[in-house]
Amino acid sequence: MYNKTIIIAGGSGFLGQVLETYFSTKGYTIKILTRNPKRDNEIYWNAVDLGNWQHELEHAEVLINLTGKSVDCRYTEENKKEIYNSRINSTHLLGLAVNLCDNPPKIWFNSSTATIYKSSLNQEMTEEKGIIGDDFSMNIAKSWEKAFHEITLPKTKKIVLRTSIVLGKKGGAIVPLKQLAKFGLGGKQASGKQKVSWIHEEDFARAIEYIIDNDLKGTFNLSVPKPTNNLTLMKTLRKVIKSPFGISYPKWLIKFGAFVIGTEPELVLKSRNVIPQRLLKNDFNFLYKDIDLALTDLLK
Repeated sequence: MYNKTIIIAGGSGFLGQVLETYFSTKGYTIKILTRNPKRDNEIYWNAVDLGNWQHELEHAEVLINLTGKSVDCRYTEENKKEIYNSRINSTHLLGLAVNLCDNPPKIWFNSSTATIYKSSLNQEMTEEKGIIGDDFSMNIAKSWEKAFHEITLPKTKKIVLRTSIVLGKKGGAIVPLKQLAKFGLGGKQASGKQKVSWIHEEDFARAIEYIIDNDLKGTFNLSVPKPTNNLTLMKTLRKVIKSPFGISYPKWLIKFGAFVIGTEPELVLKSRNVIPQRLLKNDFNFLYKDIDLALTDLLK
């Protein structure tokens, strides 16, 4: 009934390309839903309207939704609206399309974010006991998951991915951090004590594969078992790229700098203490648990 096809909505960005590269080597056919199709496996969709793209869902084994405006911007009212709408509307649209299928996808992964949990230095945020907070970014995550859970799909298994910072060779947080360190600006940010929950790009893809292969469902934190902290992250980064020193930033300077470059300081200041309890309980084995090992692999 199912063919070995993965449909990735919003898959033209960093994470989509990580998944396409990984699963292509596993015998899957990958199809990307994107606003700007350029390759043969890319299909136009605008994340608002039904169209020819919906027929691609028939008989597909897996649907992965990564659609959403980047949160790496100032939280102006216009950007807040776009961040919200891009996530909620695309989720509703995919739910409609899946329900219209005669042979819908077997599994649907919908993105969320580990930012759904409150900032915490000491309390570990697991899927079961994590404290879900109440600010703009946390409420976006809550609304996103609520929209997904409200969709009734009798033939499709649903999975929520609360993804932490994904470290990759060609995208994600590692690119700007490497640039800072290269120019001697890779010191700790604020106190440096804030926890950094992260996952290597290969383990990100492997975790999704593991969920598929082991017939799992529900909500999963995608992060290493033991978060690092900002001080250790920046110190390790400097060591790996052989940067002799790194200027540190006080909190006020981070806030000023974020304003200048058009982003939000919480991306650096929030303490993300996220634990992948469900992956660990289901015996998933991480290849990269240590930040030194991960950065050495990615930056070698």
